[in-house]
Amino acid sequence: MNFSDLKLNPDLLKGVDALGFTEPTPIQEATIPQLLEEKKDLVGLAQTGTGKTAAFGLPMIHKINPKDKTVQGLVIAPTRELCVQISNDFKNFSKFMSGIKIATIYGGASMDKQSKEIRAGAQIIVATPGRLMDLMRRRMVKINQVSYVALDEADEMLNMGFKEDIDDILSDTPDDKVTWLFSATMPKQVEKIAKSYMTNPIEVTVGGKNIGAENIKHVFYSVKDRDRYLAVKRILDFHPKIYGLIFCRTRRVTQEIADKLLKEGYNAAPIHGDLSQDQRDKTMKKFRDKTLQILVATDVAARGIDVNDITHVINYHLPDDVESYTHRSGRTARAGKEGTSIAIVTGKEQSKINQIERHIKVEFSKETLPSGKEVCEQQLISYIEKIKNVTINETEIADFIPAISKTLSKYTKEELIKRFVSSEFNQLLEYYENSRNLDSNDSSSKRSYKSNEDQERFFINLGYNKGLNKGGLLRLICTHANIDSSSIGELDLSNDFSFFEVDNAYTENVLNGMKGQDFDGKSFVVEIASKDKKKRGGRSGGRDRSRGRSRDRGRDRSRNKSNDWSKGKSRDGGFKRRRRD
Repeated sequence: MNFSDLKLNPDLLKGVDALGFTEPTPIQEATIPQLLEEKKDLVGLAQTGTGKTAAFGLPMIHKINPKDKTVQGLVIAPTRELCVQISNDFKNFSKFMSGIKIATIYGGASMDKQSKEIRAGAQIIVATPGRLMDLMRRRMVKINQVSYVALDEADEMLNMGFKEDIDDILSDTPDDKVTWLFSATMPKQVEKIAKSYMTNPIEVTVGGKNIGAENIKHVFYSVKDRDRYLAVKRILDFHPKIYGLIFCRTRRVTQEIADKLLKEGYNAAPIHGDLSQDQRDKTMKKFRDKTLQILVATDVAARGIDVNDITHVINYHLPDDVESYTHRSGRTARAGKEGTSIAIVTGKEQSKINQIERHIKVEFSKETLPSGKEVCEQQLISYIEKIKNVTINETEIADFIPAISKTLSKYTKEELIKRFVSSEFNQLLEYYENSRNLDSNDSSSKRSYKSNEDQERFFINLGYNKGLNKGGLLRLICTHANIDSSSIGELDLSNDFSFFEVDNAYTENVLNGMKGQDFDGKSFVVEIASKDKKKRGGRSGGRDRSRGRSRDRGRDRSRNKSNDWSKGKSRDGGFKRRRRD
């Protein structure tokens, strides 16, 4: 079936054709003919990214009377982002139709301006529940003559606590209106809405109720809780061309992860409720334009994100409910493309994986995080592919070729390749040199101490008696020595003194940075431990070294080395190059 086979307004078909759409998606093919021919309520169940907007949007626009300047159609969506997306789609669909006006109503924008749009004769309103209720209370909008109501992402709206608003909105609409409810899942709350406000609705299901999208590969990695962030970095580095979403549970963690990634040179940014609407809009624009590679988001902030070509969804923590996982994973594999949904879990969280598998009838693949060598190989291949595809400006470089050739003439082809690779990737190779396996169920992930040649051992005249514990000592070192915790090895505390180990590269950082400092008002001295102390182990009570903390060998050395990666060279897709030093 083609769109031309549907009995749509010819001018509406022009808009569809201009967008490059020829064949309807399964949900569109199943719903549009019924909505055009019958004045019946309908429940449409399909995953995000399957074309639900056109499924209800085309019939609604088709049925609108352009000569009637009252509000005839109402679309309710959970978030500002989705609201704007739907409105833009509607405007594109109706591009060649005269007299069709669409008003977009959402929080964070001027009420007066939105009210003017409605009074100018908008026949269709696309709105978020909260702002629509505000306008209704102020009598700035009337929906008592609405003929068609569409509830998009109904399950998400209910999850966000909009049930009372939806109840109030629908109770203010005519009894003889037609209601179209679209959702990715069918929880009990959605069923209640359907029973309360719909009459014998047609039910159209694509892919089955509460079923995950077929084109999504579901993967999980099992790690120690402390290694979640390192696991994320490993995943990002293994996929140089990733265009993805990282989901976190809280605003605080979302901001922290985004800040860490940005500090270490990844092209990442956060989106959460603590950001202003303007900040969120700018971030989303960058993400849609693909000048932003990684979006770190909370569930609420990410709802309504309708972006094609997302390759990966990474669950930093799994959500508390299965429906949220369905929505998260549904951000990838849109428009018939393939995608990967990754879950980072601890051992005790694996039961959630089983629960998701049973509920949405998908199978997770338990995989091992790529090794440092595998990461380096992928990065090198990606860079070589970029070099292969570089456009050569013969005219501009012709004058320089003789001098370059003369300079490089003493090197063989193999030597040039080695120097070329080393100039770009020495820092990457160093980063992952001897990096440990992060998988929690692998014996190699247990504490593997660096040799004395790798780290310097220090003495500090503070211990338990002065109120110091391992966490306090760790913070003391990181703060004053200005180094990352991954560069700190064993922490050995006694009652009156302690020992700690730090990568050799940061010896001067420790000696200079911690000199003259204090801990809770108590002065202290830090010095390199003597060889004799190392031999004795410097431990009270014969403590087992295996009780110390494990640290990852892969680390950011940006604080001590010159930065050759900070020149802003661009990667594929306009993504900025990540710094490795």
